[in-house]
Amino acid sequence: MPSLFNTYTRTAKRLLSLLLASSLVLATPVAHAERIKDISNIQGVRANQLIGYGLVVGLDGTGDMTTQTPFTVQSIISMMNQMGITLPPGTNLQLKNVAAVMVTSSLPAFAQPGQTLDVTVSSMGNAKSLRGGTLLMTPLKGADGQIYAMGQGNLVVGGVGAAANGSSAQINHLSVGRISDGATVERALPNTLLNQDLVKLELKDSDFSTANNVVEAINKKFGPMTAQAESGRVIQVRPPETMSRVSFLANLETINVSLAATPAKIIMNARTGSVVMNKAVTLDSCAVSHGNLSVVVNTSPVISQPGPFSNGQTVSTAISEININKEPGKVLKLNNGANLADVVKALNSIGTTPQDLLAILQAMKAAGALNAELEVI
Repeated sequence: MPSLFNTYTRTAKRLLSLLLASSLVLATPVAHAERIKDISNIQGVRANQLIGYGLVVGLDGTGDMTTQTPFTVQSIISMMNQMGITLPPGTNLQLKNVAAVMVTSSLPAFAQPGQTLDVTVSSMGNAKSLRGGTLLMTPLKGADGQIYAMGQGNLVVGGVGAAANGSSAQINHLSVGRISDGATVERALPNTLLNQDLVKLELKDSDFSTANNVVEAINKKFGPMTAQAESGRVIQVRPPETMSRVSFLANLETINVSLAATPAKIIMNARTGSVVMNKAVTLDSCAVSHGNLSVVVNTSPVISQPGPFSNGQTVSTAISEININKEPGKVLKLNNGANLADVVKALNSIGTTPQDLLAILQAMKAAGALNAELEVI
């Protein structure tokens, strides 16, 4: 019996130690880490916007009204002259199956001639629909005025519409279409990233603590003095000579970095009344007085009929009734809140509308009771 009792005792102690160990593991806060590629960009690796003016043909009578869009007629005449067709002077073109459009696309980094791009085609005239149209060869230019791609192809429009006898029905948008692989790159942008001695990382959100954490993580993996922060956003990295540039950048992007605590911030949309707070927002003890004032105007029409055989006229007037309702104001004490849940609970206890909440938060900030930055968008 004693040996059996000792066995039970040892087993109970082991179970207790395991429970204590598991509770310590669960209680330990887990640091939130992100990859460097998710929180930063490599300086010089960016897309460039392209734009072009072109014509869409083959529409089913839903093109531009040429009398109201003279630039469409001018474009057609210029295109036909380039093809060796000369129109007689004074020719009045009445076309319904052509639309003037703007073509936009994005040239990604390291794009090479022959690579295809998706393009978006948008009507710039009064065309009713681009459905079923074909974009003619359109040069796409960059900000420097140089041609970097050529676009052409059949449009795909996500909407549909129909009209008859004055009635119409439409689903989605008909004046914008897209062409997958509708442009071909003709010129590559110069990029010296692979030939530079230094690589610079740009954090998406400027923060000195996060920049310092990134520098420490890079130096821990590749050795001291590999990275150095220039500011709270830009980090200078010197690639080792023993690794290729592409291999170094691939390893650099996968490094996990612990993010610094975000500052307390409240975003308020004055147009919609939306209020968004992050978890760092705290509230000090304060008293809030809130009362609603409403003005209601009711207007009722009154028709005055003349008497029989009086040769009078019917007169229509309106009677308006105005009521002003003012609810009694209440002074409520809001206790200090250490986390976001406490702040939300305290604000909900006031029972205000989102629009009223905007003014209350601004007043709390002015009184020094709200520990957060207010940003109105």
